Amino acid sequence: MLLYLADYLMTFDGGFRVFHYLTFRAILGVLTSLMISFIVGPAMIRKLRGNKIGQSIRELGPQSHYEKAGTPTMGGALILVAVTISTLLWADLSNRYIWVILLVTLGYGIIGFIDDYRKVVKRNSDGLSAKAKYLSQSVIGFAAAIFLYKTAALPAETQLFLPFFKDFMFDLGWMYIILSYFVIVGTSNAVNLTDGLDGLAIMPTVMVASGLGVFAYLSGHSAFASYLAIPFLPNTGELIVFCAALVGAGLGFLWFNTYPAMVFMGDVGALALGGALGVLAVLVRQEIVLVIMGGVFVMETLSVIIQVASFKMTGKRVFKMAPIHHHFELKGWPEPRVIVRFWIITVILVLIGLSTLKLR
Repeated sequence: MLLYLADYLMTFDGGFRVFHYLTFRAILGVLTSLMISFIVGPAMIRKLRGNKIGQSIRELGPQSHYEKAGTPTMGGALILVAVTISTLLWADLSNRYIWVILLVTLGYGIIGFIDDYRKVVKRNSDGLSAKAKYLSQSVIGFAAAIFLYKTAALPAETQLFLPFFKDFMFDLGWMYIILSYFVIVGTSNAVNLTDGLDGLAIMPTVMVASGLGVFAYLSGHSAFASYLAIPFLPNTGELIVFCAALVGAGLGFLWFNTYPAMVFMGDVGALALGGALGVLAVLVRQEIVLVIMGGVFVMETLSVIIQVASFKMTGKRVFKMAPIHHHFELKGWPEPRVIVRFWIITVILVLIGLSTLKLR
C-alpha cells in the first residue's frame, strides 16, 4: 500500500526510490510486524484472560502440563493481525502471489478460530469436527492450487524440481493441483500437530519461513536464478516481504509464548502458519526443500501416523505418547530441553535446505 505512496512522492524526491528495493521493504516488514506484536500482544492477552479464554489440558497428557490449564489461547490471532497489516503496508499489492498467500493464511486462520472458539468459549471439547475441518482446509487448498495452475504463465511455475540436481525438472501438468493441495493441507496439519509445547511450533516456523524467503528472493531475480540453476519465477521475490512480516510476527509472538507461556497459539495460529508455509513452498517450487527444512514438522506427523497404525494393527504403541515431543517429555526430558533441541534440529535442517542452492 505504501509502495503506491512512495511512487507518488518520487515525483518530488528521488530518495523515495529506496522503497522499491525488496530488501528494504522486507526489513520494514519485520520491524512493523514485530512492533505490532509488542503493542497489541499485552492488551490481547489481558482480553483473553479477562474473558477466561483459557486452554484445557488433556487428561491423558503429561502431568507437567496440568499447571498450564487456563493459560490464554487463540493467541495466533496476534500473528495474523501483525502479518496482515505489515504485508498490506509494505508489499506490492498488484502481485497475485501476495494475495494468494494472504488469503490462504487468513482462510486457514478462520478455520482454526472457529475450532478454538467452540472449544474454549462454547466449551465444546470436540471443537470443529475432523470432517468439517478437513473439508474446509481442502476447499481452500484446492481453490489456491487451481487458481495458481490456471494463471501460470511459465512452464517453470508448474514443474517439479529436485534439490541437489541441476537439470532435473518434471512437468506435472494437472498433477500440480494434487501436489499443491497435499503440500498446503499437509503442512497446515503438520504445524498444528507440532504446536504442543511453549514456543515449539513458532520458532521452526520462523526459521523455515526465513529459508523459503531466501528461495523466493533468489527465484524472482533472473541473474541469481540463472547462476544458482534454480527456476526463474518472476514476481516471487515479492514474497520475501510476506516472509519478513511472518518472521517479525513470529518473534513478537514468541516474546509472550516462550516457556513458561503467557499465551498459546491455538489452531487459529497453527493452521494458518502451516498453510502459509505450504503455499510459500508451492509458489517458489521448493516442495521437497520444505520437507527437508520442516523436518521437525514431518517427524511430528509421522510419529502420530506410526502410533495410530501400530496400535490399530498390533494393539501396541511405538511411542510413550504421540506427537513425539510428548514421548520425550515422558522419558524425563524437561520441556525447555525438548523445545530447544527441536529448534537446533530445525536450524540444521534449514541450513541443509539452503545448501541445495549450491550443491547441484
